[in-house]
Amino acid sequence: MMNARSHYMTAAVATVGPAKLLTMLYDRMLLDVDRGAEALEAGDRLEASTHLQHAQEIIAELMSSLDPQAWEGGRDLMGIYTYLLAALVDASIKGDAAKARECRDLIEPLTQAWHDAARSLAQPMVPTQFGAPQLETATSVGLLGIG
Repeated sequence: MMNARSHYMTAAVATVGPAKLLTMLYDRMLLDVDRGAEALEAGDRLEASTHLQHAQEIIAELMSSLDPQAWEGGRDLMGIYTYLLAALVDASIKGDAAKARECRDLIEPLTQAWHDAARSLAQPMVPTQFGAPQLETATSVGLLGIG
C-alpha cells in the first residue's frame, strides 16, 4: 500500500508536462549521484549502490525516450548517456567516488541546459507589430502596452 507521500509524488509526476518532467529527472539524477558519491566517501557501499542504481535507472529512461535521429545533437546526447551509464555502473562496482563525481560534473551542465530550455518554453508569447509571436523579454511591454 502506498503512503501519502508516495501517492502525492506519483500524482505530481503524472500531471507535469514533458519539460518539467525532464528537469525533475535531471534534478533527481544529480541528487542521486551526489548522495552516492558522499556514501562512497563515507565507506557505505550499500547506500552508495542504492543511489547510483537509481541514477542509472534515470539514465536508462532518458536513453529509451531519446530519438537520436530527431535532432542534430541527438547522437551526441545518446553518447553522453551511454558513457554516464557505464561510468555509474563502474563507480558503483569499484566503489569509486571520484568516478561518481566525474559523472556529476557531466550531468550538472546538462541539467542547467534543460532548465534553461524549459524556462524559455514557459515564457509568454506576445504579438509583434506584424502579428507574428515573439518571446516577451524583461524590457518589453506587455499585451496592453504596460510593463
